[in-house]
Amino acid sequence: MIALLGSCQHLPEDYESITLKGSDTEVNVALALAEYYMADETTVSIAVTGGGSGAGIAALINGKTDIANSSRPIKKEELDLASARSIAPVPFIFAVDALAFIVHQDMEVDSLTLDQIAQLFSGKIANWRELGGPDNAVSLYGRQSNSGTFVYLRDSILKTEYAAHHKQMNGNAQIVEALKSDRAGIGYVGVGYILKEGGGVIAGIKTIKVKSDPASTAVSPVEQSAIANGAYPVVRPLFQYTNGMPDGKLLEFIEFGLSPKGQQIITENGYYPIFQAHKQHNEQLLNQYYEAQESH
Repeated sequence: MIALLGSCQHLPEDYESITLKGSDTEVNVALALAEYYMADETTVSIAVTGGGSGAGIAALINGKTDIANSSRPIKKEELDLASARSIAPVPFIFAVDALAFIVHQDMEVDSLTLDQIAQLFSGKIANWRELGGPDNAVSLYGRQSNSGTFVYLRDSILKTEYAAHHKQMNGNAQIVEALKSDRAGIGYVGVGYILKEGGGVIAGIKTIKVKSDPASTAVSPVEQSAIANGAYPVVRPLFQYTNGMPDGKLLEFIEFGLSPKGQQIITENGYYPIFQAHKQHNEQLLNQYYEAQESH
């Protein structure tokens, strides 16, 4: 667990605690937001833990976290269970993630179509020579089934089950480290995990450029313009779920992430600011809340 505590100038009973749990894709950026927020709000303590989107949503349903970080939308069966337990998940979209496909730095293949990616991870393409690469069996790296990234890729790109030899790793960082040494491997991670401070991709790996179809131009997930104009095809919103509309410091923290400063922090940590449609979604939630408060 990554625990963050505010200033020690206040007695423990003065603190208001906020807990975030869930998506490993979101851990680092949520941690950065918490650090900046607590620099000004010294009576707030924030604890950030990972475990996967499924674990975060389960914790929210069980009353074990204030915010569930999730890199996927909540499932119907999760909503049904939440309703049975009088939990009302509210989805805020606070960042945008581009899913990056990475290989060893010496891999000869530079770009892939979405269909080729689907065939690789479903096991239909088993040797790199089928894609113009070396005569090596493909080695697949990904996340565990409780990961929102695992679910997103399976449901949105593969549209079938993963290959049986797909290695399920505990987190993005493990996938990155594995690809530094496996010359026949390919894996998927949130783009924030492959960028070094100050820009550029970390050493030891190569980012595969992706195109929607053979006629499209292949683009990299680290090109911000390609994300903004929709040219990079594997992009998803990142969610923070609360139980009902938050208030107090919890609401302030949510709004901080959506503010210009919060969006700047998100960008500095390798993710992308939310799109206009996401802003409208959040504004609708917040406007309904404030209108209800005024009516009382």
